[in-house]
Amino acid sequence: MGKLFGTDGVRGVAGRYPLTEQFVRRLGWAAGTVLAEREPRRPKRLFIVRDPRSSGPVLLRALAEGLGAAGFSVLDGGVLPTPAVAALIPSLPVVAGAVISASHNPAAHNGVKFFGPGGHKLEEDWEEAIERRALSKEPLPPLRLRVKPFLQARNRYIRFLKKCWPAGVSLRGVPLVLDCAQGATSTVAPDLFRQMGAQVTVLSASPNGRNINRQCGALHPQALAQAVRRTGARLGVAFDGDGDRAIFVDEAGHPRDGDAVLLAAARHLKVRGRLTNNSVVVTVMSNLGLHRALDALGFQREVTAVGDKYVWQGMRKTGAALGGEPSGHVIFRDFLPTGDGILTALQVAALLVETGRSFSSLTSLAVHYPQVLLNVPVRERTPLEKIPGFSRALAEVNTLLGDTGRTLVRYSGTEPLLRIMIEGPDRGAIESHAEALARLVRAA
Repeated sequence: MGKLFGTDGVRGVAGRYPLTEQFVRRLGWAAGTVLAEREPRRPKRLFIVRDPRSSGPVLLRALAEGLGAAGFSVLDGGVLPTPAVAALIPSLPVVAGAVISASHNPAAHNGVKFFGPGGHKLEEDWEEAIERRALSKEPLPPLRLRVKPFLQARNRYIRFLKKCWPAGVSLRGVPLVLDCAQGATSTVAPDLFRQMGAQVTVLSASPNGRNINRQCGALHPQALAQAVRRTGARLGVAFDGDGDRAIFVDEAGHPRDGDAVLLAAARHLKVRGRLTNNSVVVTVMSNLGLHRALDALGFQREVTAVGDKYVWQGMRKTGAALGGEPSGHVIFRDFLPTGDGILTALQVAALLVETGRSFSSLTSLAVHYPQVLLNVPVRERTPLEKIPGFSRALAEVNTLLGDTGRTLVRYSGTEPLLRIMIEGPDRGAIESHAEALARLVRAA
């Protein structure tokens, strides 16, 4: 069997391996036994939340049964954004946490991701230990189901978010548009921003278990852009299904990704004296325009692999207060060790109010170089050098681009896809290069 853990947990189509009830029970048992071995003095209890997919309750029960077989109980927070686990773990009588979600993926998919002690994503050696145990032939002990609803989880998460808002700054009357992706932020974001006085227009906040991420949210900001223009809002925010990231739309209706947020936030934190070591952590997917803007402003940058857990590792290594990726995962070290879309939206809204400037002006230096990203479906992750002609063709593209662009080819950590990304000054040329590389993969 192949590797279970991808970039962000174990993912797949609900009901198919590895997201069957039977295997999720083994995964829960494996996680429990590893946690008991590595954290023997902590309570044998996990805090778990889920997004609103229809498969969520069944998989949560299966995970809880497996954890029960390892002697663990579950504190069930219900439908809440993924980062609620990271935010609340430090204040709860639990050893770790888990989320039942497939983030931005379609409703038929689901997943399991774990958070360790302290609220950070599990390190790879933990994941490897859980994976070895789950895939072992060791028989599963008798199942036990011990689940206690945690009815105050939502209110406690909202209180945490409010504490991240700067003192003396008011959102009263500020017009905003929120797209909740028919996902987990539907239960939190509209109420939070209204409680803070904002004038809120809400899109896609009626989840039914089957419509999560469907033509809405961070992957589809078109309706958000139209609503911003129609209402005259100062800012539009599109969350993804589990709420750990956000894509923005400025007052003119133009989408702004995580790169733009990083640049605006870095400049503001530097002025406030809070940008530790003058450093920002980005990923290999960050646009060439962001790299050049950071260089021009004299910022140091650390480049990591894709995934907010790798961004966090880079932040710990460098001591950076800020890191993120263009998909909208942004980490503010002062508050959380993981991406939180609602928290990011709060920080951006505060930035607008504190500076009195528009989001378009704050992000004007984030020149976006033309970028093409092709996702090629694959049956297996064949080493790239074994795909006939691929290495030679890629080398030729890199030679043609020189220092005016770049390529990045990698297998997705969450889906059976090969991602081909090319940046360069001529969109037509890079589209042609990307398609030529994709043809070689399809032919193989």
